[in-house]
Amino acid sequence: MSLTGQHILSSDLFDRGRLEELFGLADVLVPVARGEQVTRVLEGAVMASLFFEPSTRTRLSCESAFLRLGGAVTSTTGSEVSSLSKGESLADTSQVIAGYCDLAVMRHPEVSSIHEFAAVSNIPVVNAGNGAGEHPTQALLDMYTLYREFGRLGKSMDGRRIALIGDLRHGRAPHSLMKLLARYDDLTIVCVSPEGLGMPEELLELVAARGHRVEESHRPSVGLADADAIYATRLQTERFADKPLPYSDEFRVDRALVERVCRPDAVIMHPLPRDSRPGANDLGTDLNGDPRLAVFRQSDAGIPTRMALFASVLGVADEVRKSLRPATWHRPAYRRPDDAAFYRNTANIAD
Repeated sequence: MSLTGQHILSSDLFDRGRLEELFGLADVLVPVARGEQVTRVLEGAVMASLFFEPSTRTRLSCESAFLRLGGAVTSTTGSEVSSLSKGESLADTSQVIAGYCDLAVMRHPEVSSIHEFAAVSNIPVVNAGNGAGEHPTQALLDMYTLYREFGRLGKSMDGRRIALIGDLRHGRAPHSLMKLLARYDDLTIVCVSPEGLGMPEELLELVAARGHRVEESHRPSVGLADADAIYATRLQTERFADKPLPYSDEFRVDRALVERVCRPDAVIMHPLPRDSRPGANDLGTDLNGDPRLAVFRQSDAGIPTRMALFASVLGVADEVRKSLRPATWHRPAYRRPDDAAFYRNTANIAD
């Protein structure tokens, strides 16, 4: 089934075939995402960027993706600067914006918000995070990262051991990721969390029903052992109605833990932001420079993945390849001093 005109509200929409079709288009769009090529397949189209909750990566990534396709972006950030602060319903807001734009990307702190908004919209609506619900575009870029990282290592997606660690109860990114992981075969998925912050039971049951092995652990030193990929996520303090549950130092994924229990070719990921303050129980900054750390390659993947999604939803995916032309501005040979050696030569990741 075509994605043209579809709302993108949940990872449920994507089967394996659709995922890999998107990944193929994202591969074509990597040089555009990096400013080496240009396309204008969405010239004249307008995206509404509606972020009623703080965002850096998702908002800028979605906006940059649409702009690099040749479209235009109009935006609002925070409910206090929109007509919602005057008592307007999301349904009224949705219908007004559908008269202004061709696609809407929305983040909102309430789980039901995206469904209320999309129900009355005649333009495609993309979920950029609905409270503790889902974050499907993050899951798409996470899967694309795994697809490329395992490909670089000569591994397939099937048969892998994937560990997710952190606040899995409230983290919408791992919720959406679980649904996409379940589309592959013969996985072992290990959910590592403090007591009370485990993955929702319905997601564990979904993955198990599709034939995967599911393990739960409260001990990172056990749960991360021998994993092909580790997906860390922060404590979602904004999702707690009362005092956050205890989160021990054991859940700090730092160099000492990684060197002690992780594979030498493990892929280490995080949806960001991570808490970089000293002593934070998150993904340690002392892993910067470790070639296993894929968080910036993962962040980079957001642009081509979202470009591929927008092009598909607006029905121009087939026009992308024939529209490409070289960019005329200067681009550096590599961008970050902490990049892994295999990643510094941009020619190695454009193929």
